[in-house]
Amino acid sequence: MEQSKKPRFAVCIQNTDSEDLEPRKIYQLLLDDKAESEGYLRVIDESGEDYLYPVGYFFVLPDLPEAVEQALLVNT
Repeated sequence: MEQSKKPRFAVCIQNTDSEDLEPRKIYQLLLDDKAESEGYLRVIDESGEDYLYPVGYFFVLPDLPEAVEQALLVNT
């Protein structure tokens, strides 16, 4: 899979004022360079929608094996 199209994931480490995030849960990230340059990540949260959250709410995971990525992908 091409690096830029490779799914990305992060673990929620804090959810201050964000009821749609669960600490210690893995979330799928969507590519949004502009948001990241401003300190935010675009995350598919518990509502099933993607929203911007502060980068400090997450630990971005390194590349995962393809089988794990496929298991974690949100069905869209």
